[in-house]
Amino acid sequence: MTQMLENDVIKVVQHFARENSKKDDIHGFSHVERVYDICIKMGKELNANMRVLKIAALLHDVGRIKAEKYNKLTNHAEVSAEMALEVLNVKNFNLPQDDINGIIHAIKAHSFSNDIYPETLEAKILSDADKLDALGAIGLYRTIGFTVQNKGGIDTVIEHLENKILKLKDQMNLAVSKEIAEKRQQIILEFYNKIKSNLEL
Repeated sequence: MTQMLENDVIKVVQHFARENSKKDDIHGFSHVERVYDICIKMGKELNANMRVLKIAALLHDVGRIKAEKYNKLTNHAEVSAEMALEVLNVKNFNLPQDDINGIIHAIKAHSFSNDIYPETLEAKILSDADKLDALGAIGLYRTIGFTVQNKGGIDTVIEHLENKILKLKDQMNLAVSKEIAEKRQQIILEFYNKIKSNLEL
């Protein structure tokens, strides 16, 4: 596939991802774009298959809206993988089967709750990039925004930080991700410690 054709594929995939993303700052297309940017930086540094990585990053959350309509037990990564496979087949991009398999695996393995270990470099990068966007200042904003969106309060924010966000640093797959996560974790910890101490006064 020539570079021009590959760029056209990315544009089509990007449009599909935008159209099938939630319209918010929490899991919407702005999140997808940040994850995509992190994937590009790490992918180039680690010599990943960039075509697989770009497409997987763009499509990793396209199933969120549909998954939420099903029920809470439906994992969005599984639905996203189904939708990704469908669009890749319908558009007939003539991708090698190994690339398609790599894209689908990366999407399925990116989710915190899907319990699928990322076997490939591209899957590890996507998994880490998605988790990195839940850390740092943006991650804190998303955590609070998600809680407010679901009509929770400060206790729910603390619970979410304890049960998920503060565990993400130790779930990174790659050394470069662990280094970034360490820095972003400090922002979360500072907020967490301050809010906990204020509540305990």
